[in-house]
Amino acid sequence: MNGKVYLVGAGPGGELLLTLRARAVIDSADVILYDQLPGEEILAGLPERAEKIDCGKYGSQHILEQEEIEDLMVAKAREGKQVVRLKGGDPFMFGRGGEELEVLRAHGIPVELVPGITSALAVPGAVGIPLTHRKFASQVTVITGHEDPTKPEPALDWELLARQRGTIVILMGVRNLPKIASSLIANGKDPATPVAIIEEGLRRTQRVTTGTLRDIGRIAGEKGVEPPAVIVIGGVVSLYREGETLIPPLTPGSPLTEKS
Repeated sequence: MNGKVYLVGAGPGGELLLTLRARAVIDSADVILYDQLPGEEILAGLPERAEKIDCGKYGSQHILEQEEIEDLMVAKAREGKQVVRLKGGDPFMFGRGGEELEVLRAHGIPVELVPGITSALAVPGAVGIPLTHRKFASQVTVITGHEDPTKPEPALDWELLARQRGTIVILMGVRNLPKIASSLIANGKDPATPVAIIEEGLRRTQRVTTGTLRDIGRIAGEKGVEPPAVIVIGGVVSLYREGETLIPPLTPGSPLTEKS
């Protein structure tokens, strides 16, 4: 008898930014397949009764390959277990949740999606960068900075991206940032366009690095910027104010309001 697989988004970080549905599903799980992206606080709160399997990718080292993760989900569900595939952000926003859904469908495994807030939206907002603004941007484009290397040709159209006047948000783009900036400039994007890189968003180690398309690669190298990070390109970056945090680090028991 098949169990069920829950594709769960942990949100952008922190126990209090989990949805109520995500908390309930995690607490009732028999098996949890997780990586490091939900953050230490959420991972520390996983139920003791559940079998926990680390599927993380640490640099170039993958504990489990994607196909092995998918095989595990199918096998555990076929044992009649409630399986949670826990991901940072949202499962369907560059989280490979769509690929996992295809595999589970093919094997007749019941699936439920538990959406999460993607870091592409929450992390810029946390440091005071709204992705849309009447003065600067009426559209947002979210792209990956690390395409599947097995593709016969890149899917990103740099000429089109350079022409659009809205905000560009890049996930998984730190390693390729110099190439990304050069591609945009080469296709007509103003080299003076503001850029912000937010490392470790919504964690106590959060750090923001700013510059322009012309110099952000050099600045990021000098400051030793490392993933995970969200990159924002566009006029809205000019609204950033150093040190401002609109979503402070939250822990269970934090008051909803603070006395001034």
